[in-house]
Amino acid sequence: MRVGWKSALCMVSAVALGFGGMAHAKPANNGIAAVLHADKPGPVLSRNIQGQFAEHLGGSVYDGIWVGPDSPVPNTRGIRNDVAAALKAVKVPVVRWPGGCFADIYHWRDGIGPRAQRPMRKNDWWGGLESNAFGTHEYFDFLDQIGADSYIAINMATSTPSEMREWLDYITSSANDTIADQRRANGRQKPWKLGFVGIGNEAWGCGGAQTPEYFANEYRRFATFMHRNGATFHMHNDNAALRVASGPNNDDTAWMDTVLKSAGPMMDAISLHYYTVFDGKWDSRNEATATGFPAEHWNHILYQASRMDGVLRAHEAVMDRHDPQKRIGLYVDEWGTWYAPEPGTEPGFLYQQNTLRDALVAAMTLNIFHAHADRVRMANIAQAVNVLQAMILTDGAKMALTPTYHVFRLYMPFQDAQSLPLDVQAPLLQSGTDSFPAFTASAAKGKDGRIHVAVANADADKGYRLSVRLDGLRARKVSGEVLTAAKRDAHNLPGQPEQVHPVRFDGARITGDGLTIDVPAKAVVVLALD
Repeated sequence: MRVGWKSALCMVSAVALGFGGMAHAKPANNGIAAVLHADKPGPVLSRNIQGQFAEHLGGSVYDGIWVGPDSPVPNTRGIRNDVAAALKAVKVPVVRWPGGCFADIYHWRDGIGPRAQRPMRKNDWWGGLESNAFGTHEYFDFLDQIGADSYIAINMATSTPSEMREWLDYITSSANDTIADQRRANGRQKPWKLGFVGIGNEAWGCGGAQTPEYFANEYRRFATFMHRNGATFHMHNDNAALRVASGPNNDDTAWMDTVLKSAGPMMDAISLHYYTVFDGKWDSRNEATATGFPAEHWNHILYQASRMDGVLRAHEAVMDRHDPQKRIGLYVDEWGTWYAPEPGTEPGFLYQQNTLRDALVAAMTLNIFHAHADRVRMANIAQAVNVLQAMILTDGAKMALTPTYHVFRLYMPFQDAQSLPLDVQAPLLQSGTDSFPAFTASAAKGKDGRIHVAVANADADKGYRLSVRLDGLRARKVSGEVLTAAKRDAHNLPGQPEQVHPVRFDGARITGDGLTIDVPAKAVVVLALD
């Protein structure tokens, strides 16, 4: 099913994105009226919406996160200091690991014990060799260094429930059992806190090309032996992690329906994977380049990113039928842009540059997630370092923070903030015969007590003046930052001065009971109201 919108105006809200069907004249001077309802708080925006993903793929883990304790690259117990510091600085809430497709060929015992004795394996999915130098202990050390929660993807396709159960015991057991004693012998006395367990990854594809009926049965079998603390008959176990089922690809609502119908009571969340690819067709994912793209590709990519809203709506309708209490969370644990790999790099390593356009994709997508916060309780951009829409790029000892990283830094105040409805009519942009909102917006009351407003303007040519009426709020001052650049494909390179980074924004002012924002073209603006 192809998702598109033909309406002439869009209602963008921090609680829901709605689409009207009436023709609307273009406002003079690109002026847009809006209302922020500070007196009508919505759901909390989970900090996990800004989650990360690190797969054993190309330079994501090796060189990107792990360089080894003997590396000339400054490190702490083998983990790069610069990357760890950068991820800690944006308060990364959770990191999904070790895959991805890699998870279903990964056997956790390969990654424990003395590193010199760990087996060398082929990475049959992505190419290269897997040294297993980065395993369970290294992963949890990395999380400790950046202050993030754990989300492991277990091997469901080429493994057994017994292997899963033993890995969970190795991580969480506080008893004097043999597996916990093995963990202690390997240097970790106390169990780790395990936040989330993904049971299956892309079961419809690289996770075994399963039918939804088959996967639902397999999921029930694995989930039975997860031995979650507090579940029936398992009151004395130490594993309190939430159970995440392998959910659909893109807009496959039939998968969602079948799996929830059969296995819904045995899950706490279900995943969704959605990549922004050229023309929305998987086979065309390598037809667009990250840089040097023609002007029309700007709207093509941003339109595909905007489709996330329709995809979420379709799946939420199915979830509401099976789970009207909204107990089950929707985790978009893989999302981001997918372009042709950079010339001269190994194609299987999925290394691509990251530009201002990707910053707009990130901000638009986060705003959409905020609008669906009653269901979307986690999202994990693909990926943290050196792969696809990466937060960070490395080259030896050099590092670059990408425009996407800077968006996540700007959106930090939205972590665990109370969403506030922000009603605004956005004109539409065209992508061929399809259309999408020129901008999206979010508002929330942060844990710091301030009101935060974010606007992502996807219009590469026009800025907009937003005149926002502040209902239930008397603001005295406004401050903020803007992320933009002159070139549409502006990007940052490791070891070179940044071409794209946030700067102070002076285009907002308080006017009585309102707020006026002059949002530049192709820009992300984030404000704080006091």
